[in-house]
Amino acid sequence: MADQQILNGYKLINMIANGQTTQVWEVVELSSHRHMAMKMMVAEKVKDPTGIDMFYHEANVGLKLQHPNVIRIHSVTKDPKFPNFVMEYFQAGSLKVRLLRKQHDFIKERMHSILKQACTALAYMNTSGWVHRDVKPENFLVNNAGDLRLIDFAIAQKIQSNTFLGRLFRRRGPVQGTRSYMSPEQIRGEPLDARADIYSMGITMYELTTGRPPFKAASNQELLVKHITEKPMSPQQYLPELTDDFSKLVLHMLAKKREDRPESFHAVMIALNKMKIYKNEPPRKKEH
Repeated sequence: MADQQILNGYKLINMIANGQTTQVWEVVELSSHRHMAMKMMVAEKVKDPTGIDMFYHEANVGLKLQHPNVIRIHSVTKDPKFPNFVMEYFQAGSLKVRLLRKQHDFIKERMHSILKQACTALAYMNTSGWVHRDVKPENFLVNNAGDLRLIDFAIAQKIQSNTFLGRLFRRRGPVQGTRSYMSPEQIRGEPLDARADIYSMGITMYELTTGRPPFKAASNQELLVKHITEKPMSPQQYLPELTDDFSKLVLHMLAKKREDRPESFHAVMIALNKMKIYKNEPPRKKEH
């Protein structure tokens, strides 16, 4: 691809990310001179039908979503050699990268804002009829100003009807997700609703504040079993400066049964707006 400097009216400037199946490039639209980002399949994966289906699924879901905290996808090109889609250029590292680089002060100073933006994005996605299914620090980009974007809709799934007919015609899909963040019902391959994303966000909040996920294991299978059977320790065990209210909220989000979790991200946000996350921060002003 390096020698292909122009693609579908865009000039390739700089590779931002290089994964096993896709690359992301900073590009300039020749007609408008706007800087954008282009995600494309790597050449050796173009013939993989499953990979292509997921790639176009991610693009098509993103095209339907328009929210300030969700990465904006503008166009999709079904090019047989270079399948790609163009999205907003958001110059930022993921929360996972910031954790790995030990930028804990950056995250802590902006924690309320980061969590509010993340929950707002997921509330919008859920009320639009989608379960993200891969909520984790890696899929939140945060720039140096603290602005957040939710990314990666490759395994997003329509929330299925829970009526009798919906249950009758429901197909059990493949179990997909990232093991450290998957809800018990996602691991079991059950139909999912917003509360699966709430569980994964609870794991994310646990990791963002303590620097570690609640469950660790020697094998993938053991990790999945822990999600289903093991009660998580309070995040205060790893970071005593977290408030009781915040720790209770995280544990509430990590309830094994979805019925025992907050019913929506709106409920999570209402709770967050009323509380301090860290004991030494100034009192929260109630938001309306």
